[in-house]
Amino acid sequence: MKKVEPLLSEKIIFLDLVLGIVFFIQTVAGILGNFLLLCHYTTSFLNRNSLRPIDSIFFHLALANSIVLVSKGVPQAMDGLGLKSFLFQVECRLILFLHRVVREVSLAITCFLSGFQIITISPTIFSRWSRLKTLASDYIIFLCLSCWILHILKNTFMLVNMQKIVQKSDKTRIWNTGFCSNFIPASFKLSIFVILYNIPDFLCVGFMVMASGHLVLLLQRHHQQVQYIHTSGQLSRRSPEIRATHTILVLVSTYVSFYSVNSILSFFLFIFDKYYQWLTPTSAFLAACFPAISPFVLISQDSKFLHFFYSLWGKN
Repeated sequence: MKKVEPLLSEKIIFLDLVLGIVFFIQTVAGILGNFLLLCHYTTSFLNRNSLRPIDSIFFHLALANSIVLVSKGVPQAMDGLGLKSFLFQVECRLILFLHRVVREVSLAITCFLSGFQIITISPTIFSRWSRLKTLASDYIIFLCLSCWILHILKNTFMLVNMQKIVQKSDKTRIWNTGFCSNFIPASFKLSIFVILYNIPDFLCVGFMVMASGHLVLLLQRHHQQVQYIHTSGQLSRRSPEIRATHTILVLVSTYVSFYSVNSILSFFLFIFDKYYQWLTPTSAFLAACFPAISPFVLISQDSKFLHFFYSLWGKN
C-alpha cells in the first residue's frame, strides 16, 4: 500500500498538469480568435464601414464567448497547473455568476442567429414578412443588449435568493465546481433545481435544432432553383446569404453537439454529488469548446475579415 499511494499521487499530479496545459491552450487560442473578431468589427464600426445586421450578432457572440473563456478557462487552467484553492468564497461566487450570465448570453445569441437567418433567407411572399425582415435588421442591436440585461437580472435574482436560503439553512454541503467550492443547503435538491432553471436553455437548443432543419430545407430548395438559373448576377447576389447560412449551420451544430454531451455529464455530476477526477474537468473542457472554436469558424467563412487582415499585413 505504501508503494501504491505515491504512484497514485504522481498520476493525479500528472493528470492535473496535462489538463491544465490543455485548458491553457484552449483558453489562449479561443481568446485570441474572439479578440481578432472584436478588433475587426470594432475597427469597421469606427471607420464607418458598412456592417451587416448579422455582424452585430457576431460581435456580441464573440464578446460573450471571450468572457466565457476568461471566467471558466483561466481558473480551470490555473487549478490544473497547481494553484489549488486560490479563490475565496466571494470570488468563487462572482466568477460562477459571471460565467453563468455569459454562457446563457452565448446560447441566446446563437439562438438569435438561427432565427435571424431564417427571416433573412426565407422568400418574401407577404408584405408582413417583408416588414418583419426590416424590423429584425433595425432592432437586432436592441435585442442583443436586452439579452445581456435580462440574463444579468435573472442570475442576480438567483444569486440573492440562493444566499438567503444558505443563511437560513442549518446544514450545508460543499458543491465542488473544479477550481473552487461553494456552499449550498444540505436539503437542497440541486438536480431538480438545475433542470427547472435550465428549461429556457433547453427550449433555445430545441429551437436551434428546428431552425437548422428549416434552414437545410431552404438551402435544398435554393439548390434546386439555381439549377435553372444561368445568369451569374443572380447567383452572386445570393451567395453571401447562402454562405452566411452555411456558417450558422456549422455554429449551431457545433454548439448543440458540445452542449448535449456537456449537459449529460453535468447532470450526472449533480445527481451523484461527487467530484470526479476526470468528469468535472472534462465537462469544463466541453463547455469551453464552442467559445474556443466559433471564432475560427467565423474567420474562415468571412471574406471581409480575411481581406481586412491581409491588407494590414501588406501595410506592415
